[in-house]
Amino acid sequence: MNMKVNGMANKAIEKGAEETWPELSAIGDDHQSANLETPLRKDAFDLSAEEKVDLIEEKFADILQILGMDLEDDSLQGTPRRVAKMYVNEIFHGLNPENKPEAKLFDNKYRYNQMLVEKNINLHSYCEHHLVPILGKAHVAYISSGKVIGLSKINRIVRYFAKRPQVQERLTEQIAAELKAVLETEHVAVILDAEHMCVATRGIEDTGSSTITSHYSGKFLEESYRNEYLKHIS
Repeated sequence: MNMKVNGMANKAIEKGAEETWPELSAIGDDHQSANLETPLRKDAFDLSAEEKVDLIEEKFADILQILGMDLEDDSLQGTPRRVAKMYVNEIFHGLNPENKPEAKLFDNKYRYNQMLVEKNINLHSYCEHHLVPILGKAHVAYISSGKVIGLSKINRIVRYFAKRPQVQERLTEQIAAELKAVLETEHVAVILDAEHMCVATRGIEDTGSSTITSHYSGKFLEESYRNEYLKHIS
């Protein structure tokens, strides 16, 4: 393993999240944080993606060996590397701001001044408390202030913020905040309806429940607009 990589990693670990995000040290078993931003250290991107893959591969191999798995077995030999690449390049892809989708604005030439609703957006995220999947749907709406974006950009914004360790409440607010900033409008609504595998496959093992979170702002705080939005997504 590259000594520079190990040194940088050890320095990052020694620094700890508490120094940069002191509120995290008080989370404990209650799993609560008031911060809208995903808790990242200031040095989160000092390592390249490839350096992170190398380090995670080494550490995950240690985990499997501690569990008693035989890494010489044909089926397991490549698992640490596969997991490391999956973490960095796929399921936690949204941690890196360089991967943030560019949302180009267009003039609302059609003068469409009603709500636009994009519903049933596939949602794949990971619970930051146990690193197991959160699976569900996102329903997003906005009312143009004179600008619009391509429909697929809404999906990409949801995907970007979902591709990181998450709490559903924070994810809801991050999507809403980004849409308001990009679209230059306060008229935004977001509902997430998701099943948490940390509830379904461990602990209580309840496979029949889902969690719903919502954000309403601007005109969607008015009952008539909110009811219309809910009617569209029901």
